[in-house]
Amino acid sequence: MKIIYIILFLCVFIIRSFGQVRHPRDGVYTYSVAFSEWNGKSLRTTCTVIIKGDSVKVLHNGDKNLTSKRGDILDEGVIMKHAGTGKWIIARNARDRYAKEIGDCSDGPSMIDFKHKRWWTC
Repeated sequence: MKIIYIILFLCVFIIRSFGQVRHPRDGVYTYSVAFSEWNGKSLRTTCTVIIKGDSVKVLHNGDKNLTSKRGDILDEGVIMKHAGTGKWIIARNARDRYAKEIGDCSDGPSMIDFKHKRWWTC
């Protein structure tokens, strides 16, 4: 009987693990910029996302729809999941995991969507 419970536990664990999106491997990626004030539309704007371990840096890649200059850091921090929503965020400190507001045009940490390759900003 114990063996059945162990097998059942392992099956549930494996199914839940594969159902979650993990952050990508170390590398340089091109992501769409999702503007919250435009309901997540990117306006064909992209940025460069550099991932190294749990650290992430979002850079302006020269796209004309952003107001900063090419190479400017748009966002950087540690990749973690927000406790309240389960969404990936770019945290500046451990307390950001429990922030009341994230993304959109809030003062909280920004969101990053690894599944759809989108970085959210106001």
